[in-house]
Amino acid sequence: MFGDIMGMMGKLKETQQKIEETKKRLDHVLIDEQSNDGLLKVTLTANRKIKSIVADERLLADKEQLEDYLILTLNKAIERATVINEAELAAVAKDGMPNIPGMDKFL
Repeated sequence: MFGDIMGMMGKLKETQQKIEETKKRLDHVLIDEQSNDGLLKVTLTANRKIKSIVADERLLADKEQLEDYLILTLNKAIERATVINEAELAAVAKDGMPNIPGMDKFL
């Protein structure tokens, strides 16, 4: 019995390490998004850290329009990054979980 518990604990520790490695790797996965007309472009990591924002000169004349573009475009990019982030981390977690009946309901 204790061997099983120790084996599970080792597996969980290994999985935790793989999750941390995946998080570091996702810092290098870049998501590019742009407004429908291409006047605003943003890049962020799969960990949802903004790397760059490029705004066309035409957007700089209207503060309210620029703010709207930023909100829409950043939200689209964050949604895409979140999908990638969650899928990658879930795959690592599921792969590394010990076979405990019923645990699949929590993943």
